[in-house]
Amino acid sequence: MTSSAARLEWEGELGDGLASFRERVRARGAELYRDLPWRRTRDPYQIWVSEVMLQQTQVSRVDGRWQRWCERFPTPDALAASSSVDVLEEWQGMGYNRRALSLWRAAQAVSDAGGEMPRSYAELVALPGIGPATAAGIRAFAFDLPGVYLETNVRSVFLHELLAEEVGVRDRDLVPLVEACCPPDASLPDDSPRSWYYALLDYGAHLKRVLPNPSRRSAAHVRQSRFEGSHRQKRAELVRILLAHADDHAVGVGCGVLAEELSRVESEAGRAELAQGEVLELLEELEREGFCHSSGDIWHV
Repeated sequence: MTSSAARLEWEGELGDGLASFRERVRARGAELYRDLPWRRTRDPYQIWVSEVMLQQTQVSRVDGRWQRWCERFPTPDALAASSSVDVLEEWQGMGYNRRALSLWRAAQAVSDAGGEMPRSYAELVALPGIGPATAAGIRAFAFDLPGVYLETNVRSVFLHELLAEEVGVRDRDLVPLVEACCPPDASLPDDSPRSWYYALLDYGAHLKRVLPNPSRRSAAHVRQSRFEGSHRQKRAELVRILLAHADDHAVGVGCGVLAEELSRVESEAGRAELAQGEVLELLEELEREGFCHSSGDIWHV
């Protein structure tokens, strides 16, 4: 069967409702298109970095940081050859330090396998920190391959357009719709997986600006907890303090000093100081996740 014939058959299977939905999304996507830096490349590594940075982070914060990261670590091999200190230092201010370590560990796996980013879904999700949505995003935006790329802006469009009256919508109910609507290949440049998901992202971002966020009607929606004063904030601040002592790597820094410095930050913010035992618990938690290590009472990043 020719690609044109396959295309016609596929369009017929969508049905009139989904076909008209796709036309609306394509039109709105063309109208609302955002010329973002990571859309000017098909490098799977650079696209992967953008996908990780954009998770629960505003686009405006990523623009600039993504370019700097790709300049400092331009390939998986370059990232793999860097130290965890370099990687965490470059990530500071982006939040969720675990993502930086996962990028670094996954880059090491890619480098060990020859340095080329995999194309298959199974190989991608086998890498540290790459879940279904990130894998589908890499495949769509780097390789123009179809898949189920289901993230908050994509959810918003499907919920707004097709499930306007529904609440508590589960992802497993959205997946068949997302899968059915994604173009099967890149035979038509204006209607490929890459262009289709860009249209969904831009339309979804627009909907969230002008309407009550449609994705709140998703069962997967989780209201982000307050950062300041949280356990996550204290962990992040402790990582920052450890990085500030990175030049003392050969000597390390004692838990007492770390407790004093973290308590000073908390006190300046109007929060209670931490006991040394509380800081030790945070350090041991970070050590289990690979952020730091200890030699007795001495800590190193």
